[in-house]
Amino acid sequence: MPTGQGSSKGWTLLAPRGITSRVAMCVGKCSRIVGPCLLALGMLSVAANILLLLPGGTSKYLVEGHISKQARAMPGVWGGGITVLLAATHITAVGWRCAGCSDCGTRRNAFISAVLSKLALLGAAACFVLSGVGLTDGPLCFYNASEHGRGHGILWDYPFLDAGGKEPDTRAQNYLYDRRTWSTCLEPEGIVAWNVVLFSLLLLVSATEMVLASLQILNGCLGCLCGFCEGK
Repeated sequence: MPTGQGSSKGWTLLAPRGITSRVAMCVGKCSRIVGPCLLALGMLSVAANILLLLPGGTSKYLVEGHISKQARAMPGVWGGGITVLLAATHITAVGWRCAGCSDCGTRRNAFISAVLSKLALLGAAACFVLSGVGLTDGPLCFYNASEHGRGHGILWDYPFLDAGGKEPDTRAQNYLYDRRTWSTCLEPEGIVAWNVVLFSLLLLVSATEMVLASLQILNGCLGCLCGFCEGK
């Protein structure tokens, strides 16, 4: 009878520890997947934004100041880039360090991971919003304003942006779906396609970053309770 009681008590004490170990194992593995993914996405975001500043691969228009304001705001550098890379570096370092030891995935590291992931989430969200605005407004380009009822002569402006906000500009609504309107921009050459592709890429990248950062926030919270490591 005492033996049975002892076994029962032993099982009661071991079960929570076993559950904690399994959760910690999942937390560590998740970090080793999320971290490198965020690193790759952060670098891709920075590269896409830099290309937005260099239409056609030349710095001429950047030097002249003929770059759209959303591209000049560089959301892909500080939003989808730096804040995400900071979180990703910490997550990756802790996750892989914990692959072979039992005491490196401290609750302090888990807390830092959750905080950095929240900053990454905010940065990615800002990048998503600004990229969406940049895609909606269209590029800054050199075009013939007199042909489109926006004044006289050829000038640098946003031909696809709603003028004055009084009545919706049909070109602003349809330019993304009607490639025939892209010839409105005379310079830089191919700027509409350049902006559409790169801002769309930033939207996709930042949306994925938000999902992964949210996952890591949850992962970090679990790590605060159970640690990052497998308890080897």
